[in-house]
Amino acid sequence: MYDLLEGLNEEQRAVAAFDGGPLRVLAGAGTGKTTALSSRVARIVADGIPAERVLLLTFTRRAARQMVERSHARLARAGHRSGRVSGGTFHSVAHRTLRQHAARLGLPEGFSVLDPADAADVMDVVRDEVLKDLPNGRRIPRKSTLLDIYSRAVDTGTPVGEVVIAVAPWASDLVEPIGAVCKAYIARKRRLGLLDFDDLLLHWRQALRDDLVGRSLAGMYDHVLVDEYQDVNSLQVELLQLLRKHDPRITVVGDDAQAIYSFRASDPRHILEFESDFPDATTLQLTVNYRSTQNILNTANAIADDAPSGFSTRLRAPSVDPSTTPQLLRCADEDHQSTAV
Repeated sequence: MYDLLEGLNEEQRAVAAFDGGPLRVLAGAGTGKTTALSSRVARIVADGIPAERVLLLTFTRRAARQMVERSHARLARAGHRSGRVSGGTFHSVAHRTLRQHAARLGLPEGFSVLDPADAADVMDVVRDEVLKDLPNGRRIPRKSTLLDIYSRAVDTGTPVGEVVIAVAPWASDLVEPIGAVCKAYIARKRRLGLLDFDDLLLHWRQALRDDLVGRSLAGMYDHVLVDEYQDVNSLQVELLQLLRKHDPRITVVGDDAQAIYSFRASDPRHILEFESDFPDATTLQLTVNYRSTQNILNTANAIADDAPSGFSTRLRAPSVDPSTTPQLLRCADEDHQSTAV
């Protein structure tokens, strides 16, 4: 009989087999977090939770698809037949939810979703309309900057004025007009029956807060798992808290040293403060790195130790390899760099 956890190291097995409330997994680079998380999904389903009642949230559709496929492959090898795990990005899951409950939420039945390029075009139109009376030659934020300001305000719950000062301090005297642009942008979308990506999350939150719909939506899932948790923003954390309001079973995996989505208002502080957001949480670590030799990892560990904040996750190689110690080379130009490499 195939062991559902076959091929996992001790740390990965601990993650897959954990049976309790909120779980934070600190997974260093190259430590097999995808293997551990997909194995955890498989173990949860094998223990009797219907696959469709397991929600897996990722930041890319490809990652979600890969994780779900790996989970089902492991289940199949162990002889388990199951339904399909509910997986996707925050936005795709929100989109599916809103389609099902559009009427209850006051949304047009056939609402359209703007991709970032289309959202920027709508912002461009309202910008020209609202700011047309500014003096000629006055520098004004580009449509992409305005969209970033609006998105950060939504994702972090921060007033537009504060975001302007943080993102575009040169436009601090335009706080009021920029606020008017954002209001006009919201009104234009509403009038045309349009939602942008931020709206998907806002309306999902509205649905989860709804007395009638909220408990039903949260009750759809017995377990929620989140990949790349270091890249979540405040709005996404609130969504997770609402989803888990009546059930503590949530697993998040991340590495504060790998935070990359700052343009989405993500904040690695959320993985650092997971225990505050989800009380009685347990923390497990993945530290065995399968990509590098120990000498390289020693250098990486030393650099990570100098980080102003974060966890001290010491990466280690699975075996001793007397490899060359990394060197720091200063190159005068690209040709010199190519020669050195």
